[in-house]
Amino acid sequence: MAADIGIRGQAVRCEDLSRTFTSPAGSIAAVDATDVTFAAGQTTALVGPSGCGKSTLLRLIAGLEAPTTGTVRIGDETPAQTCQRGALAVAFQDASLLPWRTLRGNIALALTLARRPADPDRVDRLIAKVGLQGFEDRRPAELSGGMRQRAAIARCLVGDPELLLLDEPFGAVDELTRRRLNYELPKLWQANGTTALLVTHSVTEAVLVADRVLVMSPRPGRIVADIDIDLPQPRTRGLESETAFRTLTATVAEALMDIAPPRQFAAQ
Repeated sequence: MAADIGIRGQAVRCEDLSRTFTSPAGSIAAVDATDVTFAAGQTTALVGPSGCGKSTLLRLIAGLEAPTTGTVRIGDETPAQTCQRGALAVAFQDASLLPWRTLRGNIALALTLARRPADPDRVDRLIAKVGLQGFEDRRPAELSGGMRQRAAIARCLVGDPELLLLDEPFGAVDELTRRRLNYELPKLWQANGTTALLVTHSVTEAVLVADRVLVMSPRPGRIVADIDIDLPQPRTRGLESETAFRTLTATVAEALMDIAPPRQFAAQ
């Protein structure tokens, strides 16, 4: 259940959306014809077996892949138009920080690229929020993989995007830090009514962060379960021990076990 806040983000509509990759070796259908709407201001998690097209679907929505069939609309815009306004941000598994810029410089650059005014105080607040205070002037080579990933997340959030796409953003982060970020970071985009899509292999993370969980089938990926996460936002610590949380986690896990071997998914 989304928090009762002003909604800044846009709804995302995918109609008959598919992607097939073709090479001399043959064709691979990554995403089957998909019709789905992601509600404005809502956080949706995408889960499914490895290789089922979750990341491809995210890239189609970001405009980084051209669909084989169908369309993506972000509000009344194409992905390209939303990107041109600096209203869309993406965090991939690879942090992709510029090696010659400091951590602070990498995050501040996102404001410049989004045509937003400089805001050093906000940059430093986000650095502290992701646990990197004291490393502001370090370059990426001086940071661990998990630290670089946290910097990439801060870079996404600094411009207050209308649409935030997160592809396994906490995969390189240690478990304790990951749990803390699962509780703290969603508050930042939810406070602005941002529409967010999260790809994750963790059932617990999906239920902890999202308002809705979509389960995708093995390739070619299609949505086979749509589960409403009717829990209050923002999420508070201790939620994982509550019966409602455990019931929803079991529901998502059961949907996954119906389509793929359970060892492909993380229970924690």
